[in-house]
Amino acid sequence: MPLLIPQILHHGAVDGVTGSCHEYRLSSGSDKFALLIDCGLFQGEEKGGKSLEQLEIDFDIQHVSALIVTHVHIDHVGRIPYLLAAGFSGPIYCTQASAHLLPLVIEDALKVGFTRDKNLINQFLKLIKQRIVPLPYGKWHKLTGFLGQSIKLKFKPTGHILGSAYVELETRIKNERHKTVFSGDLGAPYTPLLPSPKSPYSADILVIESTYGDKNHQGRRERTKRLEQTIVSALQDDGTVLIPAFSIGRTQELLYEIEALIHKNQTKPIHNQLNWQDIQVIVDSPLAAKFTQEYSALKSLWDNEAKKVKQQGRHPLNFEQVYTVDDHQTHLQTVNYLASTKQPAIVIAASGMCEGGRIVNYLKAMLTDARHNVLFVGYQAKGSIGRSIQEYGPKGGYVIIDGKRYWIKAGIETISGYSAHADQSGLINFVKRMRHKPKLIKIVHGDEEAKQALKEKLEGIVSTTAASCEVMIAGGWKALR
Repeated sequence: MPLLIPQILHHGAVDGVTGSCHEYRLSSGSDKFALLIDCGLFQGEEKGGKSLEQLEIDFDIQHVSALIVTHVHIDHVGRIPYLLAAGFSGPIYCTQASAHLLPLVIEDALKVGFTRDKNLINQFLKLIKQRIVPLPYGKWHKLTGFLGQSIKLKFKPTGHILGSAYVELETRIKNERHKTVFSGDLGAPYTPLLPSPKSPYSADILVIESTYGDKNHQGRRERTKRLEQTIVSALQDDGTVLIPAFSIGRTQELLYEIEALIHKNQTKPIHNQLNWQDIQVIVDSPLAAKFTQEYSALKSLWDNEAKKVKQQGRHPLNFEQVYTVDDHQTHLQTVNYLASTKQPAIVIAASGMCEGGRIVNYLKAMLTDARHNVLFVGYQAKGSIGRSIQEYGPKGGYVIIDGKRYWIKAGIETISGYSAHADQSGLINFVKRMRHKPKLIKIVHGDEEAKQALKEKLEGIVSTTAASCEVMIAGGWKALR
């Protein structure tokens, strides 16, 4: 029987921005062949009230032959332990850089939300390492076929985080090539460290993210200036700048930008007793420290600007002012010290949406003190603690953390330009620059307003092309297409 057009089923990232998990399914009669693209955790109110124990895989994986990972953020890979527990036994395809990083992310996820049993964690990690199949960028890889058909996979860089990629899947349908592209998370142009994404030549079906489908970021020069102004303003009264950031990607970009500001200003005073070169930059995340080491080790993947900085003898990710907090006891001491003294500092700590991790202890200790500032540089999902602080802090409101009310007196700042996600212009250009436009575009991974705004913009673009194209907002797994 002839193959049908691929069906794309969605097991996450359709009612919000987290839990990315998409199924690429081919059918012929009663036979099915499927691939999963990502298997991530839900965050914020997108958890739907579920506890971690209730996040087992609730869709059929009987026909899933392999998992393809676009990148290693927790909302794209955090359900992998649950997938393995459900009986998944196929390979895990990812880029070579992601192959280095994935075990670190999964180990941290297991400790936080799955188990503290070292033996069980080691068993999971051993299993994951055995399943990982690292692939280079830009080269086709043949997958185990379906009814003798060849299915090819290729990764292309997205500039989102180290190792991130969009996925091209190609098969033959009635002797014609059919290509499906999954965008993963597209990076913003002109971000530090990583090259900007380039559009695929063509696609028949495109599944595209829409995190910032209704917004455009500030330019790099403007956001760097705002970062500098925020640091100066916060440190003039000897406060602490708290930056919630994902351990991988955002933390390294911030370190790069802060090092550049220190290098530029050097002995320039912030106030009478404090110069730029004397600023303490505290990275309070063992996981972030490990990722920073990996970023340094994989500097061959950096963009040309970052490589030139390195050639000048500077160390943009490990400069003199950086202090890394390792163990939990030192973390608690650091929180108490900064909260009780007038020692100015910049603290970068996970998690990026304030839903857990060490940033929470800093928030509890400092949100009620006007000397301090919280700087958001990434997307805050609805229902997350970060979104509540971002929304109610400027109004003099409060946030509830671990059942306790904290009135927000600290300064609250947001610099959207530091998001690792492409903005509306970047998403549109990703489609616009494709030589052969898709016949179907499915929009995922965004709030309703963002998805709708992107849909309208994309419809305006594809309406001018010769070939017809349907643009639709993806539904849940029951809505087959």
